[in-house]
This record gives sequence, C-alpha cells and structure tokens, in this order.
Amino acid sequence: MNNKKFLNSIENYVAYNYEDMFADSIKTRLEIIEINGKVYNKYINAFWTEKQRQSNNIHEVSYRGCYKPELPNFFISKLTEIGDIVFDPFSGRGTTIIEASLMNRNIVANDINPLSRILAEPRINPPTLKDVKDRLASINFNLNINSEIDLSMFFQIDTLQEILTFREVLTDSRVDKWIKMVATNRLTGHSSGFFSVYTLPPNQAVTQERQVKLNKKNGNTPEYRDTKRAILKKSETLLADINDSLYKQLHDIYQKATFLTSSATKLDLPDSYINLTITSPPFLDVIDYNSDNWLRNWFNKIDEPELANFSKLEDWKEFIYKTMVEIYRITKTGGYFIFEVGEVKNGKILLDEVSIPLGEKAGFECIAILINEQEFTKTANIWSIDNNSKGTNSNRILIFRKG
Repeated sequence: MNNKKFLNSIENYVAYNYEDMFADSIKTRLEIIEINGKVYNKYINAFWTEKQRQSNNIHEVSYRGCYKPELPNFFISKLTEIGDIVFDPFSGRGTTIIEASLMNRNIVANDINPLSRILAEPRINPPTLKDVKDRLASINFNLNINSEIDLSMFFQIDTLQEILTFREVLTDSRVDKWIKMVATNRLTGHSSGFFSVYTLPPNQAVTQERQVKLNKKNGNTPEYRDTKRAILKKSETLLADINDSLYKQLHDIYQKATFLTSSATKLDLPDSYINLTITSPPFLDVIDYNSDNWLRNWFNKIDEPELANFSKLEDWKEFIYKTMVEIYRITKTGGYFIFEVGEVKNGKILLDEVSIPLGEKAGFECIAILINEQEFTKTANIWSIDNNSKGTNSNRILIFRKG
C-alpha cells in the first residue's frame, strides 16, 4: 500500500462510539505539528477498541507494558499480505508475532530477555489439550525437591513442591514448553486460579519481604493450589479459539519462524529482509523488568539478563537511534516500521515527538503520527494511570517507511 492510499484510509477511518457500537460514529481528528522545522500529520481516533474486535484467546498471557493485539492487527491487515515477514525487536509476551501468525504472516521475534521466547514460542506451536492433559497426568509430584530460596510467603508447602517438580522435570518438548509457559503465567496473582497467595500486582511478583507484609496486612496465609488443575484450566482458555485449521497454520508458520535473543541494536538478520516491524521499546524510567520478573526468571532458571533500563532521556535516545539504524538495515524498500511509545514525566516528555528525528536520521521517512485514544483499563487503574495523559492508556504510534 502506498503512503497516499494508507493515509487516506486513516483520514477516512470511522470508529464506533465507546458506549454504543451503533451510535453516531467518531471521525478521525487531524492535527498538524512541527518538529525541527518539519510538519507532520497527527491522526487521532479510537482506531481499535475491545468492542470493535475480540482478539484470540491465545493472547491471554499477562506481561507488564504490553499493548493489545488489536494494535498489530490494525497495521498487519493494512500494510502486509499473507506470507510477508513481520518482526518485533522487543517481543515481550509476543503480541505482535502471535497476531501475525494468526493472520498467516511469517514472523521474526527478538528480545534480549530469554523469558520472552518462553512465553511466546509455545503459543505459535501449541499442543492439543489432550496432549497437555496426558502429560500433566504423567508427572510424579513425590520427588521431595528442596528450594534454594524461601518462597513460603507465596506458596503453601505442597504447592511449592509441585512447582519445584515442574521446574525440574519439564523438558524442551512441545507440550512441556507449553506447560512451562502456562505455569510461568500462573505463578502469582490475586485469585484462586494462580498458584500463590493473594499478591498484587498480578504476574509481577513483589519481593519476599513485601509479600510478607502484604500477607500480614490482609490476614492471608498461602493455601494449597492444585497446579495441574490450574494449568489445564488456563490451557483450555488459551486454546479455546484454536481450531484444526489454525493448528495447522500456526505449526506451518512455526517451522519458518525465527527467534532471537540479542540486543535490538545488533540483529543476526540479513539486509532488506523484513516487510513490517511493529514494536514498543523499553520504557523510559518506568519499568524494571528484572525486578518485575524475578520469580518467573527463578522458575525458568534464567540468570538475571542485562536488560535495557533507562533513567536518562539522552541514554534512551542513543539506544533507540542505534535500534532504528538496525531496523532500517533489515527493512525492505517500501517496508514499514510501526513504533509505539508513550508519554513520561507526567506528560512533560512526548516520546513520539522525541523519536521522529531519530527515525529520520536513521533513514526512515515519518509519514504520520497516530494516536489511539482509549478509555480506562483494569491495568491502567491498578497502576493509577490517568486516562490519555501518561502514555499507558493511549497508544502513540509513529508510522515510518523505508523509501
């Protein structure tokens, strides 16, 4: 799709009203901004919402700072064809590559954190529910494994023994990778569907010391959780939308998929290889993924990876520029680079406007800024995010093209 046709489709885009899908439509608003003497179009609308489209259940694996599947779906549908290659250099839980696989595009994923591949790969190569059920039934929990760290504030003693057994006996088979992924997702949370006592936020474990205080404050004591049952129940949910046709499609995509675990500034990929990149980079001075994922890393025997955490804007800009240079190298002529960022410092720094000169210096043309406005979400409320003011609840997207 050429730039003019794509931008016309954005300008003419009509969204459903938040309260009633059949109420008056909301047309795209256009604003003109100037950065370093150059003029750019900014398009504002609810381009995707949960009411417009229900994403596939296989996406439902929690990971902090991730965007909704509707975002990559929007761009993949407009900017690629079946068989094209879609890439995410900061893959996280795998939202982009999983959505691309569901849309029958080939995929390349990269994330310097090995946890990303553990969460994403099994959902592109899923086993059947019967495979999961049979494998769970075969696991013997009577191994009496000792834990090298104290986790009694999170897990009842028998639950912990089951977790330790999974940690030791699961292999690299397709079904075991799936079980490991689901178990990783079920480690901590705030309902009986998780392995742990009540803990908040979900899926980003607090420290042992903080959990002790949380238990005391709420009068909670870890109770026994049937881990096999929890894994099977979550597997049923994740696989609910995967029919025979999608199983085959996903497995075919998986055979050609590439998973990398490296810095986004140095990728082992050929020049002019990627049709479309969709990503969200590490946040500036917001999230410490190592601290958030320490318990998940422990379960998966991952040494603390050297992740990119930035407290200074200049350091963030240097890293982003190097990443954009590398993405430009691997992008095909005429290919697109979709870069989703937010606002930081209470809206004082607009990372989309900071990033445009970096992308153009790397060689891209910024053809537009797209702002997807949304209402509050549960995650936004948990993290005390004001609606459309701090970047977590409104997607701010740069649309770059390699000419």
